[in-house]
Amino acid sequence: MSIRVAVCYGAPEDPGAFDRHYADVHVPLARAVPGLIDFTWGTLDSLDDVPPPYYAIASLYFADEEALKAGLASTEMKAAGKDLRNFATGGAVMFTQTERSVLQP
Repeated sequence: MSIRVAVCYGAPEDPGAFDRHYADVHVPLARAVPGLIDFTWGTLDSLDDVPPPYYAIASLYFADEEALKAGLASTEMKAAGKDLRNFATGGAVMFTQTERSVLQP
């Protein structure tokens, strides 16, 4: 079991600029957050003709609530949070999720 911070990004004004900034600037900032055990992100595609409600989703994983709280309070997380205004022109919605595997013991 781990705790995930999900960041759901709305459609940006310039998807190419979003992708470049995210990969070149934001990923290094977020990777520096203490306690982070995994970090994934990707853009979304529809399984039907309905566009997804978000452009991209990032998932930041922490081992437990204590690691999550320390990571969220860190200067590194504050720097990553401040960077949102530099590329997330479509806005961002964030939430946490306690994940439980249904395949792994």
